[in-house]
Amino acid sequence: MKILYFARIRQIAGKSSEEVDVPASVATVADLIEHLSARDEAVAAALAERRTLRAAVDQAHVALDAPVQGAREVAFFPPVTGG
Repeated sequence: MKILYFARIRQIAGKSSEEVDVPASVATVADLIEHLSARDEAVAAALAERRTLRAAVDQAHVALDAPVQGAREVAFFPPVTGG
């Protein structure tokens, strides 16, 4: 699965993307966050603020309880504001 990091999350994680093998026990975006955080301290710091964290599965915005089975891509980004 391809994992994408954007904006401030990319800066804190120190990378814009990575390819990961996701175990079958990872069922939701929240599970994926736990899995990624356990593998890498910088990613854990980047994804720590879950209250404001946004995610997309295969380019569709989703809640953190959305399933990830069969997904090709999951992206993480901070909230976006504009005017």
